[in-house]
Amino acid sequence: MKTNHAFYIGVVLISLLLGSLPFWVQSEYFFFAAYTVLQFVILATAWNILGGYAGYVNFGTAAFFAIGAYSTVVGYKLGWPQGYNILLGTFMAGLIGLGMGYLTLRLKGVFFSIATLALSVVLNTIVTNTPFLGGARGVYVIVPRESPIGVGQYIHWLFFLILAMAIFSVIVARTIEKSSLGQGLMAIRDDELAAEGLGVPTLRLKLIATTISGALMGLAGTTFPYLITYMEPTATFNLSFAVNSIAMPIVGGLGSWLGPLIGALLLGTIQQVASVTLSATWNLLIVGAVLVFFVTLAPNGLMGIFKKK
Repeated sequence: MKTNHAFYIGVVLISLLLGSLPFWVQSEYFFFAAYTVLQFVILATAWNILGGYAGYVNFGTAAFFAIGAYSTVVGYKLGWPQGYNILLGTFMAGLIGLGMGYLTLRLKGVFFSIATLALSVVLNTIVTNTPFLGGARGVYVIVPRESPIGVGQYIHWLFFLILAMAIFSVIVARTIEKSSLGQGLMAIRDDELAAEGLGVPTLRLKLIATTISGALMGLAGTTFPYLITYMEPTATFNLSFAVNSIAMPIVGGLGSWLGPLIGALLLGTIQQVASVTLSATWNLLIVGAVLVFFVTLAPNGLMGIFKKK
């Protein structure tokens, strides 16, 4: 109980600190960069629920992210409020995650990973050939200049939203880790056949994990159209989403709620600094180099190094 209290007190203090940034930081690019880093916090945390806890490597992050983003586009074109669009995108991504789970979770190892990658390719093709979603030409999303809460610019509002989403995602991941669901998923990761023999409902737990993971990835994408204001398949089905969502938990440490958070903050910040000082084209190279380093020299990530110390 004391650990839970300390965790939630820390969450409140960090939320207050980060929430005060728009009142004393003037740079709009800072909030754009901070939004991107927090977006990766959500994606890495969501990926870890299935990939870290259960050991099922998902290459379809961009697909679920795009479901959330294009659900927002649908709601925007129908004239729905932003809150409804966020709920719609999260629900649709979770629903697709459940459906994908029924179709693919009986596959093992690389076969499951290829199936999730195929989902991204299929959805990309559907979006590209759907005029209502803008097709290959894309679609504009018009946003106001000022924040709807009357404080600062619209990018500040998006920062508040993505901060709340990131905190929510971390709380969900930590709750899962401390629950019987998390223990069951870790048993599946260690030895699925043994877990089944001990009575663990492996398929049901994996379906729950796939649904929650997909929903959180979709949640990360729901505000993306409001950030870039021009949605087209290349920006949404981006390789960086899949690569970073896997690399960040590995760098931070798989199988814990804190690992993806540390990895996303560290690797995301490095990428944003590199985008300003070098070039955005260096981002994937940096991710690849860091990933090779940790896979070869620190396979348990930063969390593993801390535990050894």
